[in-house]
Amino acid sequence: MPLITVENLKKSFHSPAGVIDPVLHIPKFCLEEKEQVALQGASGSGKTTFLHLLAGVLCADAGEISVDGHLLHLLSESKRDQLRAGKIGYVFQSFNLLSGFSCLENLTLAMSVNGLHDIDRAQALLEAVGLEDRRDHRPNQLSIGQQQRVAIARALVNRPKIVLADEPTGNLDPANTDRSLGILRSLCQQWGSSLILVSHDPRVIDQFETGIDWEELNQVKKEQQVVADHH
Repeated sequence: MPLITVENLKKSFHSPAGVIDPVLHIPKFCLEEKEQVALQGASGSGKTTFLHLLAGVLCADAGEISVDGHLLHLLSESKRDQLRAGKIGYVFQSFNLLSGFSCLENLTLAMSVNGLHDIDRAQALLEAVGLEDRRDHRPNQLSIGQQQRVAIARALVNRPKIVLADEPTGNLDPANTDRSLGILRSLCQQWGSSLILVSHDPRVIDQFETGIDWEELNQVKKEQQVVADHH
């Protein structure tokens, strides 16, 4: 059984003028255990919305998402929060580290959401991303590349079954892109986590065995074109 299955997923937003703006229509998507998938598409085309739906941060208008056997639309908000905390690690483009806390504290605070406190694991992950000597540094004392590696360690600290990475190399130069991507993929492999990464960078997509064209997966543009052609 796949780790994630998506069936006929739809999501729209209301524009400031009150017009309904369709963002997503994904007829089918599956992610297997330990699989690593890259989604390539332009910025602003709904990829982040898709990740937020998979993580249970947003609710779909229609369709079903199953995460590790749990149908998200049947769960309360608190149950979705619990599922996300226990099963999903998230890597943000903007890192979202807590500026008032050290690298080690950023990891242990992420653990505390699940009621865990495993200093050894947090330190092992900092070592794995090459930052054991920066454990007491705060984010503003780190380079951009180092901050992203802390964010990767934090995403994996709770042993998630799924890691969602939203343009994780968008703020990095090519050398740091390659290093961070290599660390993320190898740690997911090492800890047995599946990975969905979204990017608009062909260099990033080319490093994955499985790359998916977002415009092929998401049918919204095609459907809008059909409507336009009929007018």
